[in-house]
This record gives sequence, C-alpha cells and structure tokens, in this order.
Amino acid sequence: MRAHRPSSTASDSSRQRASALPHAFAPLHKLALGVAVGTVVGLTFFAMTAFHLMLRPANAPPIQLLSQYFYGYEVSWWGAVVGLFWGFFTGFVAGWFVAFVRNLVTAVTVFIFKTRGELAQTKDFLDHI
Repeated sequence: MRAHRPSSTASDSSRQRASALPHAFAPLHKLALGVAVGTVVGLTFFAMTAFHLMLRPANAPPIQLLSQYFYGYEVSWWGAVVGLFWGFFTGFVAGWFVAFVRNLVTAVTVFIFKTRGELAQTKDFLDHI
C-alpha cells in the first residue's frame, strides 16, 4: 500500500501552475491569426454572395451595399470572388491587429506585475545595511 504524502502533492501542483504560467501569457502569432480570420471572413463573404445568387431570398439584407466599402464588389459570381479577396484582406488586417494589441497589452501587463514584485522584494533593502 502506498503512503500518502500531502507535502509532495502541494509542491507538484505549484510546479504544474508554474509550468503552465508561461503558456497562459504566450504571445499570439500575428500572421497565423491574420490568415485564420481573413480566411473565415473571405469565405463568409463568398458564401453569403453565393447564397443570395442561388436562392434569391425575398427578405434578405441588401448585401449590394457592400460595394460602398469594397471596390468592385457586386452581387454576382465575379462579385463573390472580389468579396472573397476583400474579406480575406480585411480579416487579415483585423486579425493581425488584434494579435498585435493583445501581445502588447499582455507584455506591458506582465512587465508591470514583474516590476512591482521585484520592487516589493527589495523594498526594505536599505534597512538591512
């Protein structure tokens, strides 16, 4: 029969938390998030245009207004391809920017907490001299 050691489980769980901490604050890959978001947005524009071309829904939102924002877009098969391009471009920029801002905010936050912790450890340094 195995003996139960409560002190080792406490140190094991603290080691697991310490090893998981860098993964929690790992930076996002800007290119990967940009490509992922761009692909989803581009395919959504393509699918939305194809849906309107095939089914011609009566009470659908007026997607032809996207031509006000995306040069060359129209509700046609060529417009679906143009929408795929503009959707990928727009989604890529948005995804890249979100990853950049998240990485920046995370890095600044970690730096502030780390600096505060180091200052708290050396706060009474001069008292010991």
